[in-house]
Amino acid sequence: MGESAPLVKMVNIHKWFGKVYALKGVNFTVNHAEVVGLVGDNGAGKSTLIKILSGIYPPDEGKIYFEGKEVRFSSPKEAMKLGIETIHQDIVLASLMSIARNIFMGRELENRVGIIKLLDLKKMREESIKALSDIGLFITDPDTIVENLSGGQRQGVAIARAMYFKTKLLILDEPTNNLSVKESARVLEFIKGLKNAGISSIFITHNLHHVYPVADRIVVLSHGRNVGTFRKEETSIEHITQMITAE
Repeated sequence: MGESAPLVKMVNIHKWFGKVYALKGVNFTVNHAEVVGLVGDNGAGKSTLIKILSGIYPPDEGKIYFEGKEVRFSSPKEAMKLGIETIHQDIVLASLMSIARNIFMGRELENRVGIIKLLDLKKMREESIKALSDIGLFITDPDTIVENLSGGQRQGVAIARAMYFKTKLLILDEPTNNLSVKESARVLEFIKGLKNAGISSIFITHNLHHVYPVADRIVVLSHGRNVGTFRKEETSIEHITQMITAE
């Protein structure tokens, strides 16, 4: 099936943790080159749903389709092979390594000298600068240690890495949490850049003022159920707030 099918379609997803009924028949879709805001109060089921989609948990019931084909993930690595990547709230970057080494970690570029393989550090530096500039993050020194970057710049490095390796779906877990107003605005621009590059994203957040300007659709979870899916032009921050807080 081509792009007429959604990129992601989750159908009737159920999940239990012992006696806790975490997801109760949730349906959830993401289209190609779409930003979907996933919102809800603590305990609504957002994290559980995303962990199922990223291969951390299996669903107890329900089906997942990716690019029109049914998929079953037994690990996050399997989801990543299909092009599903997650940037968690506590971004998994090696803080004492350079930007370039972080972007290519686990996927290093190599040169062959005779029978010996050597890291192509020059190429990785050049490609890192290009990857960062592609999302509008202009850092001139790819050898900068990640520990010295701001929170927004770290998010940018993680997003640039995903774009460089042709991720199809990027899951962003509270990407603006604990950032300044200026840094948050920068991250929102990065998310717009993903859409412009044809990459779909799921933006999980408690901050409706951040998700509303960039989302195409907003999905509201409450007590493990999908209680509303709205195109942005069909709703408002006030309406979404009422959906979240309603019992």
